[in-house]
Amino acid sequence: MTTQIWIAVSVYVLVAIVKKRLNLDAPLYTLLQILSLTLFEKMPIPHALSQDHPRTETVGDANQLTIFAS
Repeated sequence: MTTQIWIAVSVYVLVAIVKKRLNLDAPLYTLLQILSLTLFEKMPIPHALSQDHPRTETVGDANQLTIFAS
């Protein structure tokens, strides 16, 4: 239990340091959410936190059949 609290405080402080060094305007909560979503993606932190980075990529598959054709 105590270990989880210290890890949470450490992560919060590290994200606050990153926010200050990169001069980001987003709230810490938003940054923590972005980092939790991109945790296993290999990309630089500034790229993951930038506003230009697309969060979702849609890939169209021309060979995909449709279930309900209209």
